[in-house]
Amino acid sequence: MKDLTRRSFLASSLRAALFGAYAVNSSAQAQSTPWSNWSGGQTCRPAGRYDIASEDQLIELLNSTSGPIRPIGSGHSFSPLIPTDGHLVIIDQLSGILDYDSSTLQATIGAGSRLGDLGVALDDIGQGMLNLPDIDRQTLAGATATGTHGTGITLQSLAGNITSLRLVTPEGEIRDIDASDGDLFDAVRVNVGALGVVTQIRLQNREAYKLKKREWTAPTEDILTDFDELAASHRHFEIFPLVYSDYSMVLSIDESDQPIGQTIIPAEEVTLADLRPLGVDATPLERLTMNNALAANAETSEVVDLSHKLLSNIRNNRFNEMEYSIPAEGSAECVREILKTIYDQAIDVAFPLEYRYVSPEDPWLSMAYGDEPHATISIHRTAREDYRPYFDIIEPIFWKYGGRPHWGKIHSLGHRELSQLYPRFRDFMEIRQSLDPNGRMLNEHLKNLFDA
Repeated sequence: MKDLTRRSFLASSLRAALFGAYAVNSSAQAQSTPWSNWSGGQTCRPAGRYDIASEDQLIELLNSTSGPIRPIGSGHSFSPLIPTDGHLVIIDQLSGILDYDSSTLQATIGAGSRLGDLGVALDDIGQGMLNLPDIDRQTLAGATATGTHGTGITLQSLAGNITSLRLVTPEGEIRDIDASDGDLFDAVRVNVGALGVVTQIRLQNREAYKLKKREWTAPTEDILTDFDELAASHRHFEIFPLVYSDYSMVLSIDESDQPIGQTIIPAEEVTLADLRPLGVDATPLERLTMNNALAANAETSEVVDLSHKLLSNIRNNRFNEMEYSIPAEGSAECVREILKTIYDQAIDVAFPLEYRYVSPEDPWLSMAYGDEPHATISIHRTAREDYRPYFDIIEPIFWKYGGRPHWGKIHSLGHRELSQLYPRFRDFMEIRQSLDPNGRMLNEHLKNLFDA
């Protein structure tokens, strides 16, 4: 067996899994063409698919059709938010920067814009987004509707940075909504596509800026013990606990004025010739021994670049994901219990966990709604594998710690549980009923969530 270094370790077990490139199927198709999401875990055969180019076309569609209708973005949600036998509305053409203000550093953006396409466009007008989620192929509307977030104990999600938006209701009415609309504003910013179709979003940004990202490995327990202090001392801080290992990949990101570029701090090579190759029959102890040897001899990587190039990543390997937010206090113990459960039950999984803090915020259906910071914890399964046995074992651990599910990720909760986890859930249901009394924006999954 040849020598293994940090470079090959990360390429095989982390970067290839988490930060590769991928393509999504976003082209409009003819009626009755089957649809599937990015991972292939959600499918449907809608009655029609409509690639609208304007709000007028959208209103005409709403007025000329009947039955369920679901807006779709990049199809990156893993939960069944989209599948319907009704109509799908593709909003890709509602994209780009529509207006901006250099004094307030705000920009109005077409809701169908892909996050990965906005960085350069915003940089051209001297602006940068305050934060970005981990994946750059989502549409702005899809990411905000599901409460998708980035990392940072002082940084809100994309939805938290919305200053106003335009909603076309199921009745075909255009509503421009901002903070002066009170409860409606906090309901619509994270709306799971249940209130209508969002066509424009105005975001609070900041001046364009550079960041420095640093990646290294460290013993998981050491990082968990000091996590509060580390999260508070960096703009962004998160870890990827490696399964069957005592180590985590650690990631910090901070503002920087240094020149754009990358530095690799090498480590000594480790020879694993005395360890038998890791195979499907390897015991948990054998996996632990190998992974620890690799992680303990890891290089450190530092890179400086424009903010949008470091905050989001391009993915290669397709997967399904479950993510819950946990009150930050006690969340480290949740991570420990998940790792122990994987080890004790010898669950065959190679994907690392993801653990980070997010800022509290006001949108009612945000995972971080409230006054206290939350931690988010994610587990993954490659798309070619059945995620259900693994997720079914781990999900009750999230419940034990008071976890709230990410709307775009796999979860099994329904109306009864969700109404207890989200304090303004019943208020959201009332607004949903008032805007969509006939339930056009609902599919079977959303009916289960909202007891409709």
